[in-house]
Amino acid sequence: MTDHRVDAGDLHQAHTISRFWPVLSASVALALVLIMAGIIALRPNEPFVLDVKWMGEVVEHRSPFWTVPALIMNTVGGGLIGIVVVLLLFRRPWAALYYAIAAALSAGCVQLLKVTVGRARPEDMLVQSDPGSFPSGHTANAATMAVALGIIFYPRVWVWVAGSAYAVAMALSRTYLGVHWLSDTIGGLLLGAGVAVLVWAPLAFKLAAEGARPHPFVLARKASPTL
Repeated sequence: MTDHRVDAGDLHQAHTISRFWPVLSASVALALVLIMAGIIALRPNEPFVLDVKWMGEVVEHRSPFWTVPALIMNTVGGGLIGIVVVLLLFRRPWAALYYAIAAALSAGCVQLLKVTVGRARPEDMLVQSDPGSFPSGHTANAATMAVALGIIFYPRVWVWVAGSAYAVAMALSRTYLGVHWLSDTIGGLLLGAGVAVLVWAPLAFKLAAEGARPHPFVLARKASPTL
């Protein structure tokens, strides 16, 4: 019979060591967001040159072919409840708690920065949005989801690839719809990813131990006799 037990001491030591560089990177990402916020707060009605040029290209190349998927991305938004339910169904309560905390904290930080910075949105918007352009909430949430699910389902590379593609697509859709400047989406990506990593750090051991335990359905199939 296969022994599925995991040595808690080994797991704890491994994840204590592995947390340093991700946490440092996340801290740098959040520091960059704060620096961007400070610069933008000093000139809330003056977008960067790159923002203006990018928006000009976006508006010039708008077409129904790109508008439809952009509007779908706008509607999809978060999906917090659905993800948490899926994780609970997979018997991953710590993973569900981690994801819920990361998503909620990311959204809270976004709203705090929006109010504090008070950046004006672009004028040529295709959808209505609330005041406050920096950072992009949709993009921050997409980045949080991408990083959190990548951590939860590690080492499945396809989860990271799919999550990264989703986050980038969300960022592009926000600028395409004209509701955010390019720098808003960059700030959102950095914020969402940084928060996901920092929330993961204190829960790393619990998540690793939970993930190392085989799924109960797999155990059930192994235990059942072959007919």
